[in-house]
Amino acid sequence: MSSEFGKLLRVSVFGQSHGTAIGVIMDGLPAGEAIDREILGAFLARRKPGNSLLSTQRRETDAPIFLSGLEEGVTCGAPLCAVIENRDQRSADYAKLTDIPRPGHADYTAWAKWKGQADLRGGGHFSGRLTAPLCIAGGIAKQILARKGIFVGAHLLSVGQETDAPFPLFPTAELLESMGKKPFPVLDDKAGERMEKAILEARQEGDSLGGVIQCAAIGLPAGLGEPMFGGVENRLAAALFGIPAIKGVEFGAGFAAARLRGSENNDPFLWEGGRVTAASNHAGGILGGITSGMPLVLQAAVKPTPSISRPQQTVSLSRKEGAELEIHGRHDPCIAHRAVPVVEAVTALVLLDMRLEGNHGTF
Repeated sequence: MSSEFGKLLRVSVFGQSHGTAIGVIMDGLPAGEAIDREILGAFLARRKPGNSLLSTQRRETDAPIFLSGLEEGVTCGAPLCAVIENRDQRSADYAKLTDIPRPGHADYTAWAKWKGQADLRGGGHFSGRLTAPLCIAGGIAKQILARKGIFVGAHLLSVGQETDAPFPLFPTAELLESMGKKPFPVLDDKAGERMEKAILEARQEGDSLGGVIQCAAIGLPAGLGEPMFGGVENRLAAALFGIPAIKGVEFGAGFAAARLRGSENNDPFLWEGGRVTAASNHAGGILGGITSGMPLVLQAAVKPTPSISRPQQTVSLSRKEGAELEIHGRHDPCIAHRAVPVVEAVTALVLLDMRLEGNHGTF
């Protein structure tokens, strides 16, 4: 299935933006893991819409309903299934889109693939709304990893032309967890204020902005992953590109490494505290597809929200001619800040799956 990923831990996302409900199935979770619903709720609230003028004003509670897999708050070995009911849809806003596809959206490609039968209301199964159940699964994975000393956290590295400071060489668990407690997930609050201002300016102009999310994971042992096509980068990139609007993923220095010399890009090894470490982390904690024991660091690029209120050139599929489109309804002027917990969620799910593989299905 295309909406599924993982090997021992299989994660499947289902539903449509304006359907009755959206949900997730997690098959392969270890039994006996307590799930703190309050912590999970706080994590889900970070990506929830309607919190400010920086996001869509669609209002959803995003409260998960667990249908299976939990008994008295503890995983029981059965597949975990959770759903979120959709309550605040305005499907009339999308009535014309079956004939006039929105530039930058999957309207046209879905029409071409499914011969006009796709549900395009709110983006259907392509919608960022489907990241809510992803965060249910990822929030659970984060709790399990944290109990084993593995912490995953992310911040907004840039929005438009405004940039935040990068993570330090060795992020602490406290630093990673603090990002989730901020109303705007940045290290430098002044940079965050500039980003917020830029987002609101784009909104006022009927336009939108993209951004870059930096995510880190600490506590990973050296030796996780496989060479070539089973590498940590491969597994993470494949899953991260499943997040709607992600257009680029890089690890460590990423594309910037191509502008460096080997003497600049190589991370010198050190022996400190009874183990191998490094003086820098251009590799992002991965060498040959295998974790080095340094913090795993990646960046994910989020495109500008394609739903903008400015007139755009498109086509009428029924009339087979050009058309102009002005999009109405409730849309995010920037989705990058709401995507921060989603990147954390997917990263945590892939890392939990890989740790389960290395431990033969137990943790």
